Amino acid sequence: MHPAPTPPGHQHPMQDHDLAQGTATMGPDTRHKAHAKKLPLPPRPQNLPRASGTGRATAMEPSAREPLVRKPSSSYRTFPEGVSKRLDKEYLRSLHNKRLYLAVFAAVLGNFSFGFALVYTSPVIPALEAHPNPALRLDRHKASWFGVRSGLVPAWGGAGRDNEDPLKPPLSLSVSPQSVFTLGAAAGGLSAMLLNDRLGRKLSIMFSAVPSAVGYALLAGAQGIEMLLLGRVLTGYAGGVTSASIPVYISEISHPGVRGMLGACPQIMAVLGSLILYALGKYLRLLLDWRWLAVAGEVPVLAMILLLCFMPNSPRFLLSRGKEDEALQSLCWLRGKDTDYAREYEQIKDSVRKQSRRVSCAEIKDPFIYKPILIAVVMRFLQQLSGVTCVLVYLQPIFKKTAVILKPEYDAALVGLVRLFSVAIAAVSMDKAGRKILLFVSAGVMLASNLTMGLYIHFVPSSQNGTITNRTLASSASPPVESINYITLIPLLATMFFIMGYAMGWGPITWLLMSEILPLKARGVASGLCVVVSWLTAFTLTQFFLRVVEAFGLEVPFLFFAVICAGNVLFTGCCVPETKGRSLEQIEAFFRTGRRSFMR
Repeated sequence: MHPAPTPPGHQHPMQDHDLAQGTATMGPDTRHKAHAKKLPLPPRPQNLPRASGTGRATAMEPSAREPLVRKPSSSYRTFPEGVSKRLDKEYLRSLHNKRLYLAVFAAVLGNFSFGFALVYTSPVIPALEAHPNPALRLDRHKASWFGVRSGLVPAWGGAGRDNEDPLKPPLSLSVSPQSVFTLGAAAGGLSAMLLNDRLGRKLSIMFSAVPSAVGYALLAGAQGIEMLLLGRVLTGYAGGVTSASIPVYISEISHPGVRGMLGACPQIMAVLGSLILYALGKYLRLLLDWRWLAVAGEVPVLAMILLLCFMPNSPRFLLSRGKEDEALQSLCWLRGKDTDYAREYEQIKDSVRKQSRRVSCAEIKDPFIYKPILIAVVMRFLQQLSGVTCVLVYLQPIFKKTAVILKPEYDAALVGLVRLFSVAIAAVSMDKAGRKILLFVSAGVMLASNLTMGLYIHFVPSSQNGTITNRTLASSASPPVESINYITLIPLLATMFFIMGYAMGWGPITWLLMSEILPLKARGVASGLCVVVSWLTAFTLTQFFLRVVEAFGLEVPFLFFAVICAGNVLFTGCCVPETKGRSLEQIEAFFRTGRRSFMR
């Protein structure tokens, strides 16, 4: 039997399928010639009216108008389900990811340097406190400006203070630990709001190498406390720039099949940089003094800028600047010449064409702009309010107050290993389980951990903890004491589970979602805003943490953090979209039109 003829003026749906199949099988040379042609439109929905002979459209049924007024119906589909999804899966399977992985590795060396710089003061402060040169010798006040001991906090509960509250700082300490580095990072995020759109994502990352290299050079050749502090400010500034630029760069060059896994790489490299610093400071102390540690920090910076010279810029950024040929070459390099990258290029180009080059003040009122920005900023705010910075900064005094006896270097190493293991779990499962399920699990684990810590501190006084610990150390053979001793493991386990929950969800995914949901024309500015909000919130929270502990007790902050984690669960369920397996253009279309079919 012959197929029924297609009515004049109409195209049979199978012709769309054949055209799409032809596009997928075109050779590389043919695709270069055809990339400027508009792709065939999807089949016309059956319930839409046909045009009459007079050229006027007939009246439309209410169900046909639903997508136009942002009331999606269950029967409406934005894309043709069969053809589009099959082509997308075949395209993702045909991609070559080696060059993409190389570009991501080159970029995340900046996060490695950031993690290295963040805890650089851990082995350095003890050496500078005993330095023979008065100009370099640190007292407690200067050390609090410079950084933290053991990567966590100045040793307030040290010798001579055993009978005092370990969470009560000395009177001379009026600033938060890591304050200089934190303020530098906030300034870096502020400048990234301009650099990301002016220089581009790749050049912004490369620019961060300049203050980072100068900062390490000042630390290595410091002749006074002023040079040390300036070096910390510059390395913090570089960290703020990379925090805003690297997630956006990775998100824009990645495809949906691996974007979740690659989006977790910045957190993995930052934790790995901290662990490498701890290893160099502890085990190579006789070979590398504090000046040579700063020289070692130059290595990942120089490697990053050298590798990035050979990496392409973001195709989406190039298209937003009208550089179509460079964008096509960039996408070809990232995806492979023998793949159907021209189809992805057309999708990106079509999305960029619908947007102005830069976001204006008037456009802020558009839900397409303010909704994703608001979600990203609130997530950064809630992430810090969940208490992660306070727990990491004040871990040693918290353990001291709850009778968990661990040496400071074990604190740092244990935290680093737990974070590295948890982020690796998130990286492996993010593209399979999805973002939202990991956010739910993460917030639930943090909620249970904070609630456990708060209740433990409230019902088990610190004096009883100290008595239990002392009796255990004095007579470990008594069965009752041995059974009571297990209670002192509760704060250790609760803290480790808290860090694990944070690192497998609200740690890496907030950065990933920031780069995924923000619209292209506001992505550079809004990502810098998120970094500023994050670091300023962390700075303010660590300032008030000690005052709240002194006034109300240690259990109050943990119960507050538990309430925030409960809010994180509600916010995730109500406001956060699932972006697993969706292109950045589909995510933008979801916010632009309100049609959930874009996200299916």
